[in-house]
Amino acid sequence: MKEQHKLWKIYLSGEIHSDWRNEIISFCHTADLPVQIWGPEMDHETSDDCGEKILGKETSAFWKDHKAAKINSIRTRTLIKESDIVVVRFGDKYRQWNAAFDAGMAAAFGKSLISLHDEALDHALKEVDAAALAVARKPFEVVEILRYITNNS
Repeated sequence: MKEQHKLWKIYLSGEIHSDWRNEIISFCHTADLPVQIWGPEMDHETSDDCGEKILGKETSAFWKDHKAAKINSIRTRTLIKESDIVVVRFGDKYRQWNAAFDAGMAAAFGKSLISLHDEALDHALKEVDAAALAVARKPFEVVEILRYITNNS
């Protein structure tokens, strides 16, 4: 009989323009890790338009974004609070202010934080990395951390 493991709740935050989330999910599935993986709304248009779609049109882009950000933060804040580990991925193509905010929120909530980014971003992310318990360069490194901490080696 297979030993029962804690189900680890993992929140994947950060850039949406590469396949890093699917890589982590696939690697975790292949390794049969006891994890439940959450993340933000991944459809950019859905995320940007939710406020107007639900609560009505706005007169300016500022208020449209303001309304959507608040609604999206309900999901983000709740799932980060419920997570055991938050992985924040920073890419080099876009500024990810939301990812930095998520990292700060995770640190404020006392969550275990893994930062995931290329070496070229080390200086820009030094404060985020100082709060992180691990800094990974590749998605498979995140999975190896998860494999180790879940005792599924």
